[in-house]
Amino acid sequence: MATRAPNSSTKKRGRNKSPAASAPVGSKKALVVVESPAKAKTLRKYLGSQYIVKASVGHIRDLPRNSLSVDLENRFEPTYETIKGKASVIKDIRAAARSVNQILLAPDPDREGEAIAWHLAQELGPRLKNRVHRITFNEITKKAVFAAIENPQPIHQTRFESQQARRILDRIVGYQLSPLLWTKVRRGLSAGRVQSVVVRILVDREKEIRAFVPDEYWTIEAILQGAQGSAFVAKVIEDPKKQKFRPENEEQAMAAFHDLESAEYKIDSIDKKKRKRKAPPPFITSRLQQAAAKKLHFTAKRTMTLAQQLYEGVELGREGSVGLITYMRTDSARIADDALNSVRTHIQSTYGDAYLPKSPNRFSTKKNAQDAHEAIRPTSMTHTPDRVKPYLNHDQFRLYSLIWRQFVACQMTPAIYDQTTVDILASGYRLRATGSVLNFNGYLAAHGVEAGKESALSEVEGVKVVKEGALPPLDDGEILKCHKAFPKQHFTKPPPRFTESSLVKELEELGIGRPSTYAAILSTIVSRGYAKKEEGTFFPTDLGELITELLITSFPRIMDVRFTAKMETDLDDVESGRVDWVELLTQFYHGGFKGDLEVAKTSMRSVRSDPIESSEHTCVKCQAPMVKRMGRNGAFFACRQYPECTFTMDVETPSPQTKTPTAKECEHPCSLCGGKMMLKRGRFGAFYACLDYPQCKGSRPVGSGVDCPECDDGELCPRKSKRGKTFFGCHNYPECTFATWDKPLESKCPTCNYAFTALVKPKRGKPTVQCPSKPCSYEREPTKEELRGS
Repeated sequence: MATRAPNSSTKKRGRNKSPAASAPVGSKKALVVVESPAKAKTLRKYLGSQYIVKASVGHIRDLPRNSLSVDLENRFEPTYETIKGKASVIKDIRAAARSVNQILLAPDPDREGEAIAWHLAQELGPRLKNRVHRITFNEITKKAVFAAIENPQPIHQTRFESQQARRILDRIVGYQLSPLLWTKVRRGLSAGRVQSVVVRILVDREKEIRAFVPDEYWTIEAILQGAQGSAFVAKVIEDPKKQKFRPENEEQAMAAFHDLESAEYKIDSIDKKKRKRKAPPPFITSRLQQAAAKKLHFTAKRTMTLAQQLYEGVELGREGSVGLITYMRTDSARIADDALNSVRTHIQSTYGDAYLPKSPNRFSTKKNAQDAHEAIRPTSMTHTPDRVKPYLNHDQFRLYSLIWRQFVACQMTPAIYDQTTVDILASGYRLRATGSVLNFNGYLAAHGVEAGKESALSEVEGVKVVKEGALPPLDDGEILKCHKAFPKQHFTKPPPRFTESSLVKELEELGIGRPSTYAAILSTIVSRGYAKKEEGTFFPTDLGELITELLITSFPRIMDVRFTAKMETDLDDVESGRVDWVELLTQFYHGGFKGDLEVAKTSMRSVRSDPIESSEHTCVKCQAPMVKRMGRNGAFFACRQYPECTFTMDVETPSPQTKTPTAKECEHPCSLCGGKMMLKRGRFGAFYACLDYPQCKGSRPVGSGVDCPECDDGELCPRKSKRGKTFFGCHNYPECTFATWDKPLESKCPTCNYAFTALVKPKRGKPTVQCPSKPCSYEREPTKEELRGS
């Protein structure tokens, strides 16, 4: 059933006043409503029989999926409907609410949680209004939960309005831009207020990479040794004219190299000083996502899923369900006093007085941060990673350990390094070597780093030298022996593609979206085909680049990074009561977007019927020019003579760096007519199709290049099982039924000469290359190329 949301923003709103909550009386119970069943289970353990605990299982009402459901001309009044499957949940909560004298709405303490609480209150109706209160807690512990119950609040109206404004804003953009893209490009596409800007960031970076022209430069290093220790490497930093040394070509580098070959190397100065590295702050949402991506190789989505599980509660044997971390959607580095006292006691007892600062470390919170919640931390210092490890799965344990170590480290003393800088003169050139040795590990002890370990030797140009970061004992004015000087050629590198970690960092710095939305955004742009993720880095697809170009031309304002960031700030101001949500939407929609939309309907370039661009390729069937078009499976090249000639060619991009399409011909003839077969790409991936299609419908799967070991002419090809898992089977199936789960490699087993080796990827542990023949025990580490190809 659809319902209109009350639109009462004619005056400025803050928190609504409501009567004070009363504790349960006699046999009456209080009803507590949370979001998830896992959280409900944890709360039941703490609250006992005097409380009924129910779960809404997320949102109960939303805007309908099949219509805009926002009155654009009447103060953006939304029409909500009960989400499919939630009618029984609402009925159950209503029935429980009638039997109690206090209803405590306890969804998550953020905007989405406030919206769930608001909608629950609306569903409970005006008759129960005076019994309804809002409670929030940053951690699911007995102390925090009862403290919240003793301090009930009204629903935070402006926080709900901020969520509603964001929801309506995203609905306006998505539901009006997407149909436009259907008419101009193809059906099924979507655009989003934030997601489209994120794709633009990837597109802009890709353009920078393509436009980048590398510059050549050279460096010269020398392997030197004093009288008292091992050899070390020094680098030329200054020429005889006291200018920065950076030769631009081989001729300049070799001139300096010849001067240094026969030079005397003398230490000019030794500068020793202690350097402190302060403890890092505890995790906030974005920094947790970055750290988990770097150290654990988790996606932002995986990180937030695991953190949600740790927050809501994990079964710890006899203890029952326990919430192990505080709320994981926060951008505040604040820590509660009780938690500070607890972690300081832990540091003193575990590491000693030298690791405990005289007063707690305090960390600043960035501007516009939502300071309602603490930083992400363990809820109790008694739940050490080792203690809870038996009850957590592998990934839960890794993430909990990461959060634990960061929290303990943030309240420890700085790490202290002995830093040495040695300047050396040779024929007027100045060389420099630097070394940094950890003297006191400080907060690094929480991460398992020890101080005072001697550095091992490594090999440079055939000479054993101390590893980078360490220096042997040296004296001022000492004459050094030069084992070897050598020039190195370098080229400047383009800006790197974004990884999961660096893209989250970029979005945070630009103010695009909110940390709680990053996981969904990154997942969406990949799942909808606007970006790909290969070797851990994001790059835009042809479709992503095309849509970005069209949207920038027609909607420059909403595709502007600064405008999108300002909109996030405005939504924060709605929550604080400084901005009226209807005025914000009016300014956005009637102040520009509506007009841009009308113009775009006629002016936006259509690529649905017209080709995207011309091509230098010619049709292999009729020799006519080919043009680039966009299909439901991405870009492809088609004959300009269509429909007279139906030949198409896949736009094959072997790597993000390569954008030159090729027509790949199959080495095997068509099994039906004996003609040529060309590479095509369909909804299920790449395959070979007969050149005379549709007259001949012969096809063949793309093989792995590995011959089947059980039949004479078969080739192992990737296939999908009923559950969607990839395996490799002979293309002559069902005549030959050979199959393997592991990816076959073309190299034969060097031990038993079996037909191929296979890349084995276990659920845990590192991938290995093994011989599939069971009696053979051959095994080795895979090469980078073998891993990249998988």
